[in-house]
Amino acid sequence: MKKVIIGLLGFLLALAPAKGQLNKHHYQSLDKNDEEIMLWLRMSDVSYVDKVRITGEPLRVPRESEAPFQDTLRNNRLVFYSYIFFPKEVKQGRKYPLMVFAHGSIHGTFATSYVHVLRELIAQGYIVVCPDYRGSTGYGKAFYESIDYGGLENDDVVAARDYMVENYSVVDASRVGVMGWSHGGMISLMNVLKWPEKYTCAYAGVPVSDVTYRLSYQSPDYSKEFSVPYHVGTLPDEDPQEYARRSPVSYAGRLERPLMITTCLNDDDVSWTEVDRMIQALKAENKDFEYEIYPAMRGAHFFERTDEKEATDIRFKTYRFLARYLKPAHPFKTQADLRKAGFKYF
Repeated sequence: MKKVIIGLLGFLLALAPAKGQLNKHHYQSLDKNDEEIMLWLRMSDVSYVDKVRITGEPLRVPRESEAPFQDTLRNNRLVFYSYIFFPKEVKQGRKYPLMVFAHGSIHGTFATSYVHVLRELIAQGYIVVCPDYRGSTGYGKAFYESIDYGGLENDDVVAARDYMVENYSVVDASRVGVMGWSHGGMISLMNVLKWPEKYTCAYAGVPVSDVTYRLSYQSPDYSKEFSVPYHVGTLPDEDPQEYARRSPVSYAGRLERPLMITTCLNDDDVSWTEVDRMIQALKAENKDFEYEIYPAMRGAHFFERTDEKEATDIRFKTYRFLARYLKPAHPFKTQADLRKAGFKYF
């Protein structure tokens, strides 16, 4: 066996491109392939796992081409992928709630870092869809540069939601939630505020809430992610209205659905003061919603997403909120139920 493994490694090394021939997009694609294998291995015992290819709105910034044929097709819809997870107990002819889960980070991707949350959702009886919306990594340079932070990425998430409702009769269109943390929390906010008819409720953890304010306290390198020609192409002082359009605080008056927001005082990525701008904007509009600003917590920006009991106890409160409106078949009754679902032993 040892000789076989050594021989296989030698064969793979012989096929590998010479040093310098791979760029970051090649490496991200390789990482993505590894993540997908691990995702299937870690989820297939409790769910049916699939990856579907669907379409979203055309690119906001059409790509330049030297081919007239391609130029005539610039308005074609963007193709992207979404992961779907069905609990193994799902039976045809019955209806189940759907959770739309948005991953975080600028140029992030859906990955195994979310496995315990997925297992917790599956155990409660949710069908889950996780879109790799435009700008996600692992799909090459062109898709990476299709990023539209605060813009059409939200339409992609709605498209994933609509795909599930339209194509699977087991999905209950009257019980659809959306959730996420950080950038995913921002997408959760934008989705429930802009398309309330599509969702029953929403949860937004440590959400990016005001992009202009965010860029004011982040590093110059962070701002460059927005000012590149294939993205926004400007900075907030050059086009404040464009950045307002991309910020959840601008839509606070549209809230119609149950919403929960959480943050903590030592968040080292999305400052609690930014999240508080969203909270205050909703209060100014006399909106009814739930929120909690936690003290300094272990994990800081990831305080709700670590595998420690402190974090899972907070997730338990989040699931209780969501279950109130989505009514899954097996809502967690105790924190021990959650630990068993996500980690097998407790």
